[in-house]
Amino acid sequence: MSIFKREMQKEENSGSSCHAENTAKTESAEPLHSSVKVLGSGCEKCNQLEAAAKAALKQLGMDTAIEHVTDFSQIAAYGVMSTPALVVDGKVVSYGKVLKTEEVVKLLQKVR
Repeated sequence: MSIFKREMQKEENSGSSCHAENTAKTESAEPLHSSVKVLGSGCEKCNQLEAAAKAALKQLGMDTAIEHVTDFSQIAAYGVMSTPALVVDGKVVSYGKVLKTEEVVKLLQKVR
């Protein structure tokens, strides 16, 4: 009986250390943004913000797609009254101005 218990303990210990390693790897990995959106009518300023966001994502090595939302009811649902606006993971991080690539990089790093 004691041999069986020792074998069970070995299996439990080996499994738990493996689990702990996997958990540590998962927790240390940087989270990726699930969504980046540009809110605006599709005007020149909105397109400039979208270009800056694309450049910032590329600079950070992120392959997140950017969605350009032009429907005013969806824009209003975010509480945005002045476009263009930038939304990262459902949170409005900027509105009413065109950001430069460096500014978008800083915002993405803060949210990250």
